[in-house]
Amino acid sequence: MKTKQVPIIITLIAGLAICIIGFLTRMETKQFVKTWVIVLIIFYILGCVAKLLLDKNFKEEPEEATEEAAEEEEGGENAEEAEGQAELPKDQNDSAKEEKNNAGGR
Repeated sequence: MKTKQVPIIITLIAGLAICIIGFLTRMETKQFVKTWVIVLIIFYILGCVAKLLLDKNFKEEPEEATEEAAEEEEGGENAEEAEGQAELPKDQNDSAKEEKNNAGGR
């Protein structure tokens, strides 16, 4: 889960809300600016806390899943190769390995 932008989004929403409230109540400019700065700082800190909680509780595990899937695919390919080689006579088995090595180097 991408949580890098959570504090920014929360801060912007709080800033928008305080702007609307300030204009509707016809707040004085000095009082509005002080309130606005305090609200932005507080909600940025709350956003950082929310980000930490999200990161802690929703850890990403796709990396482990993709590693396991890659291991399973490699195991499946090796098993198929072994089956194919077991069916061939020994002379053909060696030539099949050489062809595979030559194709892999290209």
